[in-house]
Amino acid sequence: MKLLIADDHPIFRNGLKSILIDNFKEVNIIECENGLEALEKIRSEKPDVSILDINMPEINGLELCNSVLKENLSTKVVILTMYRDSEMLKKAFHFGALGYLLKDFATKEIIECINNVLKDIKYIGPGLDKHYTAYLQEDKIKKDIIGLIKNLSQAELKTLKLVSQNKTSKEIAELLFLSEKTIENYRSRICQKLQLPPRNNSLLLWIAENKELLSVTSEF
Repeated sequence: MKLLIADDHPIFRNGLKSILIDNFKEVNIIECENGLEALEKIRSEKPDVSILDINMPEINGLELCNSVLKENLSTKVVILTMYRDSEMLKKAFHFGALGYLLKDFATKEIIECINNVLKDIKYIGPGLDKHYTAYLQEDKIKKDIIGLIKNLSQAELKTLKLVSQNKTSKEIAELLFLSEKTIENYRSRICQKLQLPPRNNSLLLWIAENKELLSVTSEF
């Protein structure tokens, strides 16, 4: 088995390396001191698991994790960090990480973490429960919203995208070669399908809160 450790602190790398050698038979440890070197090694060596610090020179751990995802590289990523906040955890999982572990617990938890991610099971280290719960709740809300957007017809979706570009109903009608009344009907149906309250500005408020999700699901 190949394991990659990317961390710019040699003392920490050596300590982690000793733990891994003691717990895994016939393990090959690849050490990297910056993110760029780690990306090159992941491409060439194809480690089974890559353990990445977030704060590294050249490329940080989250950027590296995102590169692994985009390039579809065959390694399972574990983020090892001092960051406890839910925003970092959310980004790590969004970029395809399977494990997120605090350095405070690394020596006790890293073996269990690796065994889980090798089976494609997400691993969240101790001290992160409330952040992971918040991540799951936010993820569920996003999936629910995407589901509602996907219920829109193509005409409604086009209208919604143009509304998000601050176009008036009159301008949208001209762009789509439809009547203004038809666009108003589309807007009304959009609000119903998105389960929005019957207020004049409800659609604009929804767009402001969900513009990122709309850009992901409005390809036509």
